[in-house]
Amino acid sequence: MEAASDTMRSGDVEIRASDGLVLVAGKAVAMSVREYRLLTALVARQGRIVSREELYRLAWDASLRRGDRSVDVYVHKLRVKLEEALPGRAFIHTHFGFGYRFAPEPSRAFHNSETDR
Repeated sequence: MEAASDTMRSGDVEIRASDGLVLVAGKAVAMSVREYRLLTALVARQGRIVSREELYRLAWDASLRRGDRSVDVYVHKLRVKLEEALPGRAFIHTHFGFGYRFAPEPSRAFHNSETDR
């Protein structure tokens, strides 16, 4: 991850903190405050597995309650937005039992034009 003043970059993802702006491949991607905070937390820890508890603390500024699936819901929303903005790339990877890792990589599609969805 590169950092210049208040800008974070990771591959084709650019986060401009002073503007609250996320650009993917140069195009603005609309995000809620929670999505933005979650993405910022993941990009700042790029390549590391970040626990759901830590992500919740960073994005919600509170402790994760037992059974709360908010992090998973928002990670899904982020994945959809990022992958729609730049098809063929996977940005957020799940490590079951551990957490999530941000690393822009070519996606490994389970389906292609020759398989049914």
